[in-house]
Amino acid sequence: MMVHQSAATGFARSVEAYERARPEYPPEAIAYLASELDLRPGRTVVDLAAGSGKLTRPLAALGCEVIAVEPVAEMRAAIGPAAAQALDGTAEAIPLPDDSADAVTVGQAFHWFDGPKALAEIERVLRPGGALALVWNRRPTESSALHAAISEIIAPYRGDAPAHASGAWREAFAGRDLVEQRFAFTQRLDADGLADRVGSTSFVAALDDDVREPLLERVRALAPDGPVDVPYECELHLWRSG
Repeated sequence: MMVHQSAATGFARSVEAYERARPEYPPEAIAYLASELDLRPGRTVVDLAAGSGKLTRPLAALGCEVIAVEPVAEMRAAIGPAAAQALDGTAEAIPLPDDSADAVTVGQAFHWFDGPKALAEIERVLRPGGALALVWNRRPTESSALHAAISEIIAPYRGDAPAHASGAWREAFAGRDLVEQRFAFTQRLDADGLADRVGSTSFVAALDDDVREPLLERVRALAPDGPVDVPYECELHLWRSG
């Protein structure tokens, strides 16, 4: 099971910051998933690359059985009892039998995957008529001066870490219909919260301390007078299997 080095190192180091400062998924987005994927008691959902359980928990609150799959042990340990199971695995090697899920969800992660291999595995575990939901709480850098400033600070350190914004993840869905929905929302963070949010970014968390700490001080300086509004757009894509 191959995991990008930035993800393996960065997410292992940043679990607490991730939990503290990453935004929750907006209730409207969860309600949309519940309706479109028919999430209710008796239904089984596989939450791929579940991280610390940010998406696992609201899905489980709907009453469905959620099986979390997460390759980073430190993240997997943070998921807690919301998941019926929390399994070590990747999207390209899902540790579940064929036809075992009514739906598969992926939060903040499909751009990390080998798209064709992951999609083949997702199709394998989905029952006939099942559906896949891709979810990102996206930073609107094109319309937010705050996010634009953050991107300017962190961009020199990205290296080869993949990005949702590149759109390369869409190549796996060539010839397949994706239904898209978006929900705007705002998170409020003080300087330390803003530093935690940026510090939970994989390639930032993976930096050596002598590089990361000055970078995070620059981020803290973006909120010098107290809490600031941090805008997001929750972007969802649904695909239904044949």
